[in-house]
Amino acid sequence: MIRFRLPALSALMLGAAISIASVPAVHAQATTAVTAPVQSLDQALDTIQKKESGSFQARTQILAPVVDRVYDLEAVLRSSVGASRYMQLSAEEKQKLLAAFREYTVARYLSSFKPGSDAKFTLSSEVRPSPVGSDQIVTTHIGSADNMPGTEIDYILRQENGAWKIVDVLLDGHISQAAAQRSDFGSTLTSGGVDGLITVLEQKVKTFSEN
Repeated sequence: MIRFRLPALSALMLGAAISIASVPAVHAQATTAVTAPVQSLDQALDTIQKKESGSFQARTQILAPVVDRVYDLEAVLRSSVGASRYMQLSAEEKQKLLAAFREYTVARYLSSFKPGSDAKFTLSSEVRPSPVGSDQIVTTHIGSADNMPGTEIDYILRQENGAWKIVDVLLDGHISQAAAQRSDFGSTLTSGGVDGLITVLEQKVKTFSEN
């Protein structure tokens, strides 16, 4: 039979209590790490919709670095093109298409959140697992002052090299943006190849910048 001296037993119980108390803190830190990219994106979108945020180019300089940081754009592009089709592209084609897709992604946000839009962002503090692999889902609501909580946007995040990145966006909780883009991009890739899709994306960026 193991007998503890009272001081030793007290120290053991204290150590256990500290360990148990630290569990919620560790969980909170993990949750914050997952939600941080979405929070950064919401803050950047709020900034570019301010009336004083400047021209399209000035707003691009604000948003583009955030998009680079919080998105895994190559993963989104791969899903938007289709994994098998994407793997058939050359390294040069992937690089050129990724650059055009990045500009398109940023420009689409700029078009949606114009100066004076006054959208309100409400980020959920809860994180839930995705049905796919170890991905996680973070929800934010976008609405107006008189229409809250507004539209639900679910971001799918995946951990890569210790950092969480957005790899897809679900509209209304179930409509995959990558899947929708795959439908849009597919016919263009079939008829015009990579160069054709790049041309279409560049035209869309031009339209977004002029609206």
